[in-house]
Amino acid sequence: MAAQTEVLPVPLSGKFKGSFAYDTIKDRLPQILTRVIDTLHRHRNEFFEEHGEKGVEAEKKAIAYLSKLRNELQTDKLLIALNDNLPDTALWNQYLEYQQNLSYGPPSWFKSPWLYIECYMYRRIHEALVLNPPISDFDVFHEEKVHGFFESQQAIIVLTSYLQELLKNILNIDEKLLQEDFFKLLQVSLWGNKCDLSISGGKDNSQKSDPLETLEDLKSFVLVDHMEKIWSLLINEKKMNSRTTTRIDIVLDNAGFELTADLVLADFLVSSKLATEIHFHGKSIPCLRTLKSDVQVGLKPGQGEQFMNTEPEWMIIGKYGIVQFDAAS
Repeated sequence: MAAQTEVLPVPLSGKFKGSFAYDTIKDRLPQILTRVIDTLHRHRNEFFEEHGEKGVEAEKKAIAYLSKLRNELQTDKLLIALNDNLPDTALWNQYLEYQQNLSYGPPSWFKSPWLYIECYMYRRIHEALVLNPPISDFDVFHEEKVHGFFESQQAIIVLTSYLQELLKNILNIDEKLLQEDFFKLLQVSLWGNKCDLSISGGKDNSQKSDPLETLEDLKSFVLVDHMEKIWSLLINEKKMNSRTTTRIDIVLDNAGFELTADLVLADFLVSSKLATEIHFHGKSIPCLRTLKSDVQVGLKPGQGEQFMNTEPEWMIIGKYGIVQFDAAS
């Protein structure tokens, strides 16, 4: 009997009205572009003080580029190649050619896969600055990141103070207690994504409450939970006391509280010897982007449909999370 080939669904895109992708491209991305334009305009005097008329002229050209970009997005224009000659420009343009050769039709803002579109928008924002020196290195998202960090300061103090107490006796702690603390900090890292500036369109979305006290209330919103599997792997590696490296990679998403939660988790893992190395992966360009998807990875058969019946917007309202472990083959 021939093996059945799994057919993947059509990528989520803005052509599906009412979907997370449609709302993102129709409303959230234009809002982000508008805030970027406003940020550049508000820093005009700063550009003049640092660079003179060249700075002001660069600001005008960058705003003109971004205004045109916003119009391209809102009118579903075809995607165009990059022209800034950075090290990754050729790769981006190759991927655009790949999209052009697919059967979805010519790549455009509402018809191409949503995740690609969102990443593409941030790359175009970066090009708007790169093409206009001397303001090429200006981070248009810096203010939102700093604001989010300081607005989350009390929660950050609570979390880092908790870690400091743990580290005082971390190598002598009972295994059961170590497991409980690991689960706590892993969940705090998971729910740090609720502070995602990309989802809020750059508006304040900071962590106001005690991140440890809220975990119990959030448990029912964790749809896939592989924490036990992750713990089993790490504790067994530690018990073997081998000289091999136990490496954990953390893909960084947002600055502020979420980054702090990732750093606290990493410190705990290394200090407790559950890991020997932590590798952080940051973004190469300024952005508010986060890797979110409507793809129902890891859910039990029918679970997505069940949530859709009881809470139609369950995938986009930020209430649910996934802690998932995929073993290397």
